[in-house]
Amino acid sequence: MLSKSQIRFVNALHQKKTRKEERLFIAEGIKSVTEFLQSDYVVDTVFYISEAAAKMANFLRNIKAVEISREDLNKISTLTTPQDVLALIRIPEKTAVNPDSFKNTFTLVLDGIQDPGNLGTIIRTADWFGCSAVICSEDTVEAYNPKVVQAAMGSLSRISVHYTDLPDFLKENKIPVFQALLQGTSIYETEFGQEGFIVIGNEGKGISAQVQQAPHLPVTIPNFGNAESLNAAIAASIFCYEIKRK
Repeated sequence: MLSKSQIRFVNALHQKKTRKEERLFIAEGIKSVTEFLQSDYVVDTVFYISEAAAKMANFLRNIKAVEISREDLNKISTLTTPQDVLALIRIPEKTAVNPDSFKNTFTLVLDGIQDPGNLGTIIRTADWFGCSAVICSEDTVEAYNPKVVQAAMGSLSRISVHYTDLPDFLKENKIPVFQALLQGTSIYETEFGQEGFIVIGNEGKGISAQVQQAPHLPVTIPNFGNAESLNAAIAASIFCYEIKRK
């Protein structure tokens, strides 16, 4: 049984302020947790119910693991329907973003993405298409938000997420910048070459005026119907697919 103080501590990690102070975040579900256990992330503690013991047995060597009741799991989970495993994982130390490390590859760059589900899906998309990193503006939703971690489905364990001042970063780099805009060259006619930053904007406002001031090629996904815009995660997926297809 978890103590009241343990329950309070895990519940406090539902909030960004405490995650930042404690340098810990929450991952839930066997698939997500086991992928973090096999990554470079440091897993602090794993809580699991008895039904998950057999599936987790091979992953919990040399890890602090605590078997708890489903009732206690319900008290600490961030989910409406809790899964069988919950882990507390160390947030890596922030490292400087070096543009040179993104040469000869394509990297998704996110400007003001606010929806946790969108960010998680974009991280999962980057992983699917073989990207190693995602770069975010400083006002993009936190990558360790439980909803982001859940939507990423374990892909966060493999994708580095960097936060930086995007206008300065894009102006200073020598890698081509392609911005997803409503007016621009059709994505089907764009020559992407061998490297680039693919900028995806805020769900409602698009790419900010400050980011658009950086040298870039505007690229649009042509519409064939009457929808006003595309979901940010869908747009990111189309760009990744089109780049890989070529």
